[in-house]
Amino acid sequence: MSGTAGITSFGAYIPRLRLNRASIAAAHKWAMPNLRGMAKGERSMCNWDEDAITMAVEASRDCLTGRDRGALEGIFFASTTLPFLDRQNAGVIGAALNLEHGIASLDVAGSQRAGTSALIAALRGAGDGETLVAAADARKARPASASEMQFGHGAAAVTVGRDRPVAVLRAHHTVTTDFVDHFRGEGEEFDYGWEERWVREEGYGKIVPQAIKALLDKAGVAGGDVAHFVMPCSLKGIPERTAKLFGVAPEAVADTMAESCGDTGAAHALLMLSAALEKAKPGDLILVVAFGQGADAILLEATEALADLPARHGVAGALAAGRREDDYMKFLSFQDNIRLDWGMRGETDNKTALSTEYRKKDMVTGFSGGRCTVCGTVQFPRTHYCVNPNCQALDTQEPYSFADSPARVMSFTADWLSYNPSPPFYYGQVQFETGGRVLMGFTDTEAGQLEVGSPLKMMFRIKDYDRDRGYRRYFWKAAPASPGKEA
Repeated sequence: MSGTAGITSFGAYIPRLRLNRASIAAAHKWAMPNLRGMAKGERSMCNWDEDAITMAVEASRDCLTGRDRGALEGIFFASTTLPFLDRQNAGVIGAALNLEHGIASLDVAGSQRAGTSALIAALRGAGDGETLVAAADARKARPASASEMQFGHGAAAVTVGRDRPVAVLRAHHTVTTDFVDHFRGEGEEFDYGWEERWVREEGYGKIVPQAIKALLDKAGVAGGDVAHFVMPCSLKGIPERTAKLFGVAPEAVADTMAESCGDTGAAHALLMLSAALEKAKPGDLILVVAFGQGADAILLEATEALADLPARHGVAGALAAGRREDDYMKFLSFQDNIRLDWGMRGETDNKTALSTEYRKKDMVTGFSGGRCTVCGTVQFPRTHYCVNPNCQALDTQEPYSFADSPARVMSFTADWLSYNPSPPFYYGQVQFETGGRVLMGFTDTEAGQLEVGSPLKMMFRIKDYDRDRGYRRYFWKAAPASPGKEA
């Protein structure tokens, strides 16, 4: 084993749609005029086919840009909105990323500091290989609540290892205490929050400083040495007040992205950390704090290896790619806070044959087709015979992933008759530049954006829901490779 444990790569994902907070306030002004004071900026919102798993996959793909996925020994997934309560969500992410079956996997939940707790566990157990730590949340909020204004949806991912880390671990400290600032019980959709003053003074005012002080004492550094102070908090002024308490410079306090994204829950500490790493210089100290039934505090030091990382979308790219959404009713529908009458079109029984899904998991979840080892023809799906009429070799195909292959629109249709939670249903033929052609659905598109020949990228998304059994099926969809038009 060589080197000091640290973060070897990082990535992020924020959904394209950004709900204008003014539209929330306008919808509730008849009953909650006080919301107008919170109606600044935008909050990220999942499309109907996004959830914590799909966002974690996209953040992980960003993190793994230019990296050898075969070096991964494990995957930890942190979320308080796991799509499955009794199915390993990390396993779905691993399958979508086409990771080796022999890797370890773990779901981490139950606290807003689940992301940092997973990161600490990975750092403490770092070996010769790497561990992928992904965090994502798609929290629901009761309409007209402060949480509806404050929450956002998003994900972040880091890899942890000892081979040329971009940020090495200097120290970490955890305080665990059953301080209930909010909770969500079994079977409940929404959080129940306690009085803000109590949370501010007893939680952030006492528990968080205890963790930070212990961390700085362990590391032997002063607050003034910290270049990036990362502390997610929806309560205004708390990160600045906490930083001042320890002598951290005001300019070192990281942007919480409250007005551009919102608080992404268990993912937010890692999302803010990723943003800090995008700006960090070698030697910078990064202090990360996460609060939730105690507090995690992590001190990292940026290294010269940052300069060697390939370009990635990252937090800056994700924020820049946003499209403002003013339709509050669309948000409520996507959140399943209202049920629209879709008529008979929406009454299809979506029962999944789990045995067939398992047999086809490489194709369905991993988007893996075939490449003929004789003639090089690429095809989807993989079959016994090569589809090249001049070859037709038997059993010569090796797995070939289409997930990261550039593609273009060959044909498309906007179907208003088929059921789709965000009509119309866009689908068509997609031509991959490396070869292969697939009839598939489109996502994150709008009228006038698609043209024959337009560049596309592949996105891991929900295909459909089985509401009768609480199951959701995933597949890959094509999305425009360039951002859409601003509203």
